Amino acid sequence: MIPPKPPSRPNHVSLWRYLKLFRQDILSAQPQRLYRAWMAEFRTPFFRSYMMNQPELVETVLKKRTESFPKSERIREGLRPLLGESVFLTNGETWKRQRRIIDPAFEGGRLKDTFPAMLQAAEAAVRRIRSLVGTDIECEELTSHAAADVIFRTLFSVPIEHEVAAQVFQKFRAYQRQQPLLNLAAFVPLPRWMPRFHSSRTRKNANEIRALIGRLTQQRAELIARGCAPNDLATKIMTTPDPETGTRFDTNEMVDQVAIFFLAGHETSASALAWALYLMALYPEWQDKLAAEARAVNLSDITEMSKLKLSRDVFRETLRLYPPVPMMVRETTCPQRFRDRDVPKGAQIVISPWHLHRHERLWDHPDEFDPNRWVTENGKRCQREAFIPFSAGPRVCSGAGFAMIEGPLILTKLLQHFRLELIEGKTPIPVAHLTVRSKDGIWLRIVER
Repeated sequence: MIPPKPPSRPNHVSLWRYLKLFRQDILSAQPQRLYRAWMAEFRTPFFRSYMMNQPELVETVLKKRTESFPKSERIREGLRPLLGESVFLTNGETWKRQRRIIDPAFEGGRLKDTFPAMLQAAEAAVRRIRSLVGTDIECEELTSHAAADVIFRTLFSVPIEHEVAAQVFQKFRAYQRQQPLLNLAAFVPLPRWMPRFHSSRTRKNANEIRALIGRLTQQRAELIARGCAPNDLATKIMTTPDPETGTRFDTNEMVDQVAIFFLAGHETSASALAWALYLMALYPEWQDKLAAEARAVNLSDITEMSKLKLSRDVFRETLRLYPPVPMMVRETTCPQRFRDRDVPKGAQIVISPWHLHRHERLWDHPDEFDPNRWVTENGKRCQREAFIPFSAGPRVCSGAGFAMIEGPLILTKLLQHFRLELIEGKTPIPVAHLTVRSKDGIWLRIVER
């Protein structure tokens, strides 16, 4: 049984047909040949885009020559209404300063401080689901709630039931369904005269979310000033000076960063967890293995997390098949030459975890769900060369370690108490919104173990 995969478009379509397909869903707008191509060029009278799938090319762009391939300025056109000047969008010295302030909060030792809050959110999710036993539930709503709870507890020491946190969560749920992962101009640089497709509702939601985050951030600044702030991620980040300049984030800068923490830490985790739950229902023998593993581990102790080997491999396999961020865009700062092709300055370089993780010339049985692959020679090599769910190189996600504790913890906590069952006629179809989600939700039946 093969997990669901979106259909590919025909190899040859008109530009306008492609743009229409792209607006509907980034994934199904791409041709099947990209799952075998090392490099693909998309050329129109207005722009050129190049998708890089060959591991050596990906390494060049993300690791070896990152200064030559900054984040595309056009990314801002899709995500700036919500993310402002966050670390996800900036380049150069601004980005370096932001990372110098943010990264220390996510160092391995400091993750121990956030684990109790993460555990509380997982236990709250178990209590919430218990009231739904025997019913059909939409898993994306469930995992979004749990992941948002993790973020608010670890960032601001408040549960999602907190008045402001609840409002942010509700408005963000509306925002992520309205806004595609990338504004069209971020993926294919359109002429300046072409409309950018920001609806008034999208802009309104972004402004309201940022205003609510601003309230939380200002309240935290006041607690820090009085010397009574909790020792959570927000306090750590807001009190960490840049080691080179001695400056800290002001309130406005912190709003930008919290917006991306919420996007990266909630939306991406929710996507991965929802697909993991579906895969467990699709392969019930694996959920039994994870439930047994959970019973043998003290899930209240962060030092025991390393014993969740099967859970970690299942979560890793989920990230391979359904990477939350399916495509990343860089821009050339000068002419390049790849695979005997000239790539002009200003071209868009697309790195696609979605295609790289399913590449037919790299992975054994790329479309199959096989958590055991990670101990094979092919799996080990591909993990090094062709597995980038958190990006790679200097711009690798700061919260990657955080996510690899959170995901297996919540997954095993749920499977410890509940069994997940498929619902006939409810096969999810992957599409790209802000992250890889299901077109009509991921529906499962919850049964008490």
